[in-house]
Amino acid sequence: MKGKRHSFGFYTAVILVSVFYLAILELSKNTILGWIITFFSILSIIGIRRTLFKKGAYDGTKSALAWLIFMVTIAVNLGLTAPRFKRVPAVEGFKVEKTAEVTVNEGKLTGVYNKAHTVEIYAGIPYAKPPVGTLRWKAPEAPEKYEGVLACDSYGPMAMQKTNFPLYDSLYQILGFHKYRMTLFDDYKEPVSEDCLYLNIYKPADYSGEPLPVLFYIHGGSLTTGQSYYTEYRGETLAEKGVIFVNFAYRLGVFGYYVNEELAAESPDGTTGNYGLLDQIAALKWVHENITAFGGDPDNITIAGESAGSSSVNALCVSPLTEGLFERAIAESSSILAKKPYHTFRTMESALDTGSKILEEYGVSSVNELRNVSASKLVNTKYPNSSMTVDGYAIVEQPFLTYQNGNNHEKALLNGFNAKEADAFLLGNKATTENYTNLLKPIVGKYATELAALVPPGSVKRDQAFFVDAGGEAKGSLCEVYSAAWFTYSHWLWSNYMAAEERPVYEYYFTKSNNSLSNFHAGELPYAYGNLWRAPGLYSDADYALSEIMQNYWVNFAKYGDPNGENLPVWKPVTKDSSKLLELSDNIAMIDDPYSDIYAILEKYQNDGE
Repeated sequence: MKGKRHSFGFYTAVILVSVFYLAILELSKNTILGWIITFFSILSIIGIRRTLFKKGAYDGTKSALAWLIFMVTIAVNLGLTAPRFKRVPAVEGFKVEKTAEVTVNEGKLTGVYNKAHTVEIYAGIPYAKPPVGTLRWKAPEAPEKYEGVLACDSYGPMAMQKTNFPLYDSLYQILGFHKYRMTLFDDYKEPVSEDCLYLNIYKPADYSGEPLPVLFYIHGGSLTTGQSYYTEYRGETLAEKGVIFVNFAYRLGVFGYYVNEELAAESPDGTTGNYGLLDQIAALKWVHENITAFGGDPDNITIAGESAGSSSVNALCVSPLTEGLFERAIAESSSILAKKPYHTFRTMESALDTGSKILEEYGVSSVNELRNVSASKLVNTKYPNSSMTVDGYAIVEQPFLTYQNGNNHEKALLNGFNAKEADAFLLGNKATTENYTNLLKPIVGKYATELAALVPPGSVKRDQAFFVDAGGEAKGSLCEVYSAAWFTYSHWLWSNYMAAEERPVYEYYFTKSNNSLSNFHAGELPYAYGNLWRAPGLYSDADYALSEIMQNYWVNFAKYGDPNGENLPVWKPVTKDSSKLLELSDNIAMIDDPYSDIYAILEKYQNDGE
């Protein structure tokens, strides 16, 4: 009986250790070899124990030694079979079918069909030369010609940014988004590189009819993080609905938005600080010049983006460099239209100061010396470079001035925001009745007391405890007013400017809750771009129904400049006489903007000149 209990304890320990370890291997994206080594290690410790028992030679010392060998083996295995860097394939699987050749300015290329053979995907098309070496902090240059046929079957590297271990990213997906997918095809790390200027095109398979409208998407990530191929905004589903979808990478952080007077002096255009924005413009120009080869209409391009991508859309709408390159704009959850923008925009004075501090940080005295600092070191600068600025070239004046003068480029606008935009950004803030008013000063200055009276501490509740972060009795109210200031106010401004110009403008308010990101910042993305199916089991029939409606709104807008269509709830435009929004949830209806009273106080702060 004692031996049986001992065996039961041994096998229980082996099972528990093995299950935990295999979970670590999976979440860390270790290669299949790691699983094989683990399997044989388990068989080995069991075999050693059984052999020793049969020989009557099993004792505590040998048991401890066997366990030690087992633990050392799996620990070494974790490092030896760690994932290697590999470009993300456009289509997973062992058998992927190539498309026919397409000829662009630089030569010939091929893409791949998706598994359903409904969409052609051209991933990793270079739209500019790699901005490395002497091209770091210079405007993008035209890409080199191709030799032979370029196989565009995998996405280009994400732009240089700080990254995490795969284990951390996996846990973040589980805890933050409540989703995780086990597959044989993800045992690698996604590459990060300065050589990142690549774009992706999704088009209906084998299409040869009239030129299709183009949706040109700019990813978000505070201008410091993000990649072109994130699953929430891939383009297969919208391509199936009759548009050509394009997304791409652009320089981020210190590589994309570093400012220095030396750089302005060496630039033939006198520009510095907006290199990521210039990349976006270069990608747009490439698409305008080449999209015909893919069946697209260069005269019917809609630019779109979310978060910092939406701020970038706003910048493209005011840049003199983009005139004639697109027709319409879709902007989700950000803009830079406030007189004193809360994020994604800074003064040249502030930008130059940060540029000088970075020289000091790396112990160099010139830009040329800073160019010799490796990208892996430079990416870790302690100074954020997450903002555009007026450089006199890509952006020639404060964006609100361009709108006041009616010189913005978009002929129609679809824009809006989500119910809980700021919550995730305020996780570390503890808001109490006592400190609440002081926490409002960064967004309204001397009007903090007035805003606190309008939205008292404790008057707004949040139902998702994870994002409220147990941050005190005033946390819900703090999240509410920061959502208005940081995100929704600028869309109210944008819609009003468009309405004053008598240009079509449609504004939404996304409030749909779900078991993933819900209606927090970026929560609308998988709905609008048709990617709920990538997280099976996570969304309900009601979610899919709303997604179908939103996709049709977005596609109709890209096609015609009007989101309305057959069997869709009517979405009325914002006008000089009506500022209602379309609420996107289980019930879709026109409603009043819930933040309008807050805007009145924000306007006082924005206009007081301080």
